[in-house]
Amino acid sequence: MRKSILFMMLAATVLCQAKDVTVKSPNGALEVTVSNNDGRATYAVTLNGNTVLRESALGLRTSIGDLTQGLTLSDTQTTKVETHYDMQKTKASHSDYEANELTATFRNDKKQVLEVTFRVSDDDVAFRYNIAVEHPERDPDLQRTLIYGEASSFNFPEGTTTYLCPMAAPGILWAHARPSYEEVYTPDAPMTAKSQFDHGYSFPCLFRQGDTWVLVSETGTTGAYCGTHLSDYEVGRGYAIAFPDEQENGGFGSAFVGCQLPFTTPWRTITVGSLKTLVESTTAYDLVEPRFEAGADYKPGCYTWSWLVWQDESVNWDDQVQFINLASEMGFEYCLVDNWWDTQIGRDRMSQLVRYANSKGVDLLLWYSSNGFWNDAPQTPRNCMNTAIAREREMKWLKSIGVKGIKVDFFGGDKQETMQLYEDILSDANRYGLQVIFHGCTLPRGWERMYPNYVSSEAVMASENVYFTEADAEREAFDLCMHPFCRNAVATMDWGGVILNRHLSRDNKSRHTRKTTDIFELASGITTQSYIQCAALCPNNLTEVPQFELDFLRGLPSTWDETRFIDGYPGKYVVLARRHGDQWFVGGLSALKEPLKLTLALPMLAGKKLNCLVDDKQGRPTKTTLKVDKQGRAKVTIQPNGGIVLVE
Repeated sequence: MRKSILFMMLAATVLCQAKDVTVKSPNGALEVTVSNNDGRATYAVTLNGNTVLRESALGLRTSIGDLTQGLTLSDTQTTKVETHYDMQKTKASHSDYEANELTATFRNDKKQVLEVTFRVSDDDVAFRYNIAVEHPERDPDLQRTLIYGEASSFNFPEGTTTYLCPMAAPGILWAHARPSYEEVYTPDAPMTAKSQFDHGYSFPCLFRQGDTWVLVSETGTTGAYCGTHLSDYEVGRGYAIAFPDEQENGGFGSAFVGCQLPFTTPWRTITVGSLKTLVESTTAYDLVEPRFEAGADYKPGCYTWSWLVWQDESVNWDDQVQFINLASEMGFEYCLVDNWWDTQIGRDRMSQLVRYANSKGVDLLLWYSSNGFWNDAPQTPRNCMNTAIAREREMKWLKSIGVKGIKVDFFGGDKQETMQLYEDILSDANRYGLQVIFHGCTLPRGWERMYPNYVSSEAVMASENVYFTEADAEREAFDLCMHPFCRNAVATMDWGGVILNRHLSRDNKSRHTRKTTDIFELASGITTQSYIQCAALCPNNLTEVPQFELDFLRGLPSTWDETRFIDGYPGKYVVLARRHGDQWFVGGLSALKEPLKLTLALPMLAGKKLNCLVDDKQGRPTKTTLKVDKQGRAKVTIQPNGGIVLVE
């Protein structure tokens, strides 16, 4: 079971009249300075003495008072934090987290208290707020507050460039199903560029300062808070934390946060360093704790999914039997039955389909709409996940027929009420031994560790778009070379699978073609991390693709003990190595238009002869071997929109 040990050392409370107070990382390189400037709380960040963030604002705007101005820095406390834990669902199975912690206490003339806690590890800065009641016995009516917004900002120095994904306006595009974190990243843009929808940017947000990279996000968000994002850039202020638009969630619910006092907010995270630092960071999980115990022995694995290529019409008995058989033939653990199953297969026959799947060694996952109120999506089943009574009835039935998980789609935004719905679904599903995947949804914020039955979230412009339009198919290589540095760096990602059909159609002859090579697709099974991975194969792939491609997928794990960044650049190319037990898997992708020649540093594989899957000059898949020299170097060439796989 997981172990988490928190050692509190060096505790010291110091009455502080000084203007500035600092806290450094354990290695001394990363430093945060907290200041009180004319009654306003600020912070700044440096790495090896170089500015990462200029003076940036802190504070909360609440119904009990404005905790952004008129503040006095009254005292500070410093602590050393060490956390050690094991988990199965992310890029590493074990984490040793060490940080120095500073809590700075600010007071206003009404004696209202705002505590700001910073944790600084060697690679990350995190901060959160606590609204305290200084003398609860004197203020018996001071039991709650509304938080209208944050002053929190990230003021980058001039010359910083950005790799950002716009926050969608509520209710736009198909079926009023936005925002759902399904927009496109723009690489290497100036900070002054305006967001596409004038609603700022969704987390995570990537910034470059020469050789230093900064990834900003948040973690630990529960139903006690809303999900936030970054505003557009403002000269002199930078980017600020923005709350949900009041029109999110179909206009239902609050655009503020309601809370009891005392109250602690989620963490804002700032990962600083090289691209290796960002890709390997575990800060999203280091700062949180499990919320409840696992209700079942949840299993990782891989699932087949008819809907991606065969679409809605495939959600019928005969086609699902084909995809169950496909999962069984491939040795996959799961098959996902998508929307309309309640009308096109029927609830009465679903128990029979589960029994058939189980007879083939496969478990089923079933699709649901979150409820349908906050969008116009017609897909069913609806109104099964939006209330406690409906969930109790549905989940009891699911357990009774042997379903092992659910995919819940079409959420309404980031309001506190929506965040509570995510948590309620997870908590109720856990009682019935159900794992949960979210689609049409927000970014998960530390949920892999917080909720034992949480699997992954879409929250990305995913593989369905490769099916929908040729333009999105053209962009697939860019997207999958982008996400290891941003979206997938902070949370597991249900991209939607390795695709081996050459054409995006059932007959594999019509509609537009896939623009990536087969080896690119296979390698994406390594570079894209999800606890239950999707292989969007079709039954025809069993006879149409080389046997070595299928053999590779049969042996590809979905859980990893260690992840190492080998090489890459956001949106251009990426090479990652992941270890499962004693075996290393190396996957590389390229979105470049010319062949990419690399010399990979693989010290853990020095002197070894590896199986190598790689494209030839015509983009055709080949299987060969590659010898890593005694210094751990290996020369490879990745073709345009191609990939490479190296396996011990």
